Amino acid sequence: MASYKRLLAVAAATSLMLGGIAACSEPNSATDDGTVEGRVYLLTWHPEQEEALKNIADVYTAETGVDVKIVTATADAYEQTLRTEMSKSEPPTIFQLDGPVDLASWQDYTLDISDMELTGLLVDENFALKDDDGKVYGIPAAIDGYGIIYNDAIMRTYFETEDAVVASMDEVNNFATLQAVVEDMQSKADELGIEGVFSATSLSPGEEWRWQAHLSNIAIFYEYQDDNVTDKQEIAFSYNENFRNIFNLYLNNSTVERAQASSKTVTDSMTEFATGQSAMVQNGNWAWDQIAEVEGSIVLEEDIKFLPIYIGVEGEENQGLAVGAEAFMAVNSQVDKDDQQASIDFLNWLYTSDEGKELVLNDLGYLAPYTSFAQDEVPANPLVAEIQRYLADEDKYVVPWVFNTYPSEFFKAEFAQALTEYVSGAMEWDGVVALFVEEWAAEKQLNAQYDAE
Repeated sequence: MASYKRLLAVAAATSLMLGGIAACSEPNSATDDGTVEGRVYLLTWHPEQEEALKNIADVYTAETGVDVKIVTATADAYEQTLRTEMSKSEPPTIFQLDGPVDLASWQDYTLDISDMELTGLLVDENFALKDDDGKVYGIPAAIDGYGIIYNDAIMRTYFETEDAVVASMDEVNNFATLQAVVEDMQSKADELGIEGVFSATSLSPGEEWRWQAHLSNIAIFYEYQDDNVTDKQEIAFSYNENFRNIFNLYLNNSTVERAQASSKTVTDSMTEFATGQSAMVQNGNWAWDQIAEVEGSIVLEEDIKFLPIYIGVEGEENQGLAVGAEAFMAVNSQVDKDDQQASIDFLNWLYTSDEGKELVLNDLGYLAPYTSFAQDEVPANPLVAEIQRYLADEDKYVVPWVFNTYPSEFFKAEFAQALTEYVSGAMEWDGVVALFVEEWAAEKQLNAQYDAE
């Protein structure tokens, strides 16, 4: 199993090397006579970070003279924007991929960056985006983690109630215990001052990603692990009952009735958690800003904690959080070598120089998985601190993000619709499983045919 927990240990061990790293990562896109060669054009799907990225571009251009162009597109328009921009005379030199499926589609445009300096600084080589031969074609802009976020203040109140199932969260390390605790808390909701243990399960159209991707990821990871693979053309959904059990636990011990879930958004869920209406909510470290910024938020920074998503699998007592990368940076193999080198220099500068790292931490707010970042060089986010705590625990294994191997966005949307129908009573669970299995196989086959053309 991938040893993602080395993030802190390796970073700390190499902190004495930082001066040397920074020294060897000076941009080298200028010729001996000072003439700047090459250009950088970064295309991303993070429009909310456009201002920060353009500031980074300005800083780098002022320092090196290399022109850096930034273009952002919304996630749903990114693929079409990428295709359009790639057809132009000056296409992107750095672009983003979201995983193996994307890599298969764009491999003719991705440069082998196995020997790039920054690739060698990954805290774990398994964070890299590789092809079947093990060559690296993408490296993560950042890593994130998700699990069950809980309000420790509410949990401490629960521990003091009569006949509490556990006396501390350290005892909650498997699904059976989690279920017993949650159901006991739900029965004591009035005493705890909450509307429900879990925030609303958001199933409003377009708001289902926490379930169709993130929650199902746990079940599919264990299936992959059983078969010793990292992807499958046909899926059995062998842990579908485990998925169903945790999904029902959310729904049946919530701030709202099941029938209301289809009208709820992620914002609704996070607002409930922030205002103390719920004790738990499934989400990731990116949710902290949203929680902190909710008007009337009562959750204190020191009380926000993570719990792994347990689904009732043997040995899950040692399970940690789900940690992975949403976006991988790829260098365009079709642009000229000066542009390729300029792009590589830019990325090396951003993640290894003191100035670049400060921008990554403070402007972008990234948890960067590179040994050039010391143990204390992390965003000011209590959920990031929780990720670090789990990664530093040698007894815990990480659940990698395998949802980036799912066949397509269409597949995930179909699964989300099936989940919504299941919650409403319009579809039996067997129908949900059948759709998952059949659509997976059909979409994977279409992908294979497309890639072969």
